[in-house]
Amino acid sequence: MTAAQKLAIGAVLVALLAVFPFLGGMMTANSHEFYMQQLTTMMILGLFCMSLDLLVGIAGLISLGHAAFFGLGAYLLVLTTPEYSTPSILVQVPLALAGVGLAALVTGALALRTGGVYFIMVTLAMGQMFYYLFNDSKIAGGSDGIYLYFKPVLAVGGTTLLDLDNKQQFYLTTLAALVLSYLFLRAMLEAPFGKVIRGIGINENRTGGLGYDIYAYKLVTFVIGGLFAGLAGILSASQYGFVNPGMAGWHMSGSALVTVILGGAGSLSGPILGAFLIELLRHGLERLTEHWLLPFGGLIILMVLVLPRGLAGILARVRA
Repeated sequence: MTAAQKLAIGAVLVALLAVFPFLGGMMTANSHEFYMQQLTTMMILGLFCMSLDLLVGIAGLISLGHAAFFGLGAYLLVLTTPEYSTPSILVQVPLALAGVGLAALVTGALALRTGGVYFIMVTLAMGQMFYYLFNDSKIAGGSDGIYLYFKPVLAVGGTTLLDLDNKQQFYLTTLAALVLSYLFLRAMLEAPFGKVIRGIGINENRTGGLGYDIYAYKLVTFVIGGLFAGLAGILSASQYGFVNPGMAGWHMSGSALVTVILGGAGSLSGPILGAFLIELLRHGLERLTEHWLLPFGGLIILMVLVLPRGLAGILARVRA
């Protein structure tokens, strides 16, 4: 399949997602609201998994603590918002992302001094440190979590331009964040910086032999991945108005890693497709049986065996 054909398919899918909020007259109000909420969740998970794919599929950095930045972004949005005050997209969101970026910088600076299985274990340990920090800290609500009572707004001169409490506006904002993040990462990977990152993922020693500072490139990539994970966490907190320690736990990181593998590591678009597929399977199986985890796990194993390159690999094999 040519690049133009892939672009056309992507544009059609984005267009279908963009018009969905305006199709309320074609279904009941409750059904339309439910499906819009589920699609929003899928897009947020797609953004989170795409940020992990930058590390796993592109740079060859397998992290089991990536959810720490997802949870940290969500918590910082709540904690930087004055009590019973409406958070500003222009204030609280940059503050939360700055905190996530700093945490990713420190975590990456330590973890990247190791490699292989040691890197995996260090990221896992760092992630669990954030989990227990949130779980045991009273300021973060402890194990019960913490609420975001007012959703972020974008207001200029007393005029509200964007209110994330509006479900339709939030849906379209999430879609825009996903598309713009994808376009940014795609452009970055096509730039000289991105080509070096791909080279590191393929053969780190050879890339280093060309004179590139491997540690610096990895660290920058790690921070960028953390920032996009934090953005996904901010959107998740804004959607449900609730944050809990599980968002930063290793289970979340593990689920995202499975999604990246099923979608197709290294493709950026594959993890987004994987997030949609896994959520569709989960909701479909939940309706069929209360023991849905058993067939769900079996289907995942089957997909890994049948599709070693993930969903993105199917498109790669299709000939023009």
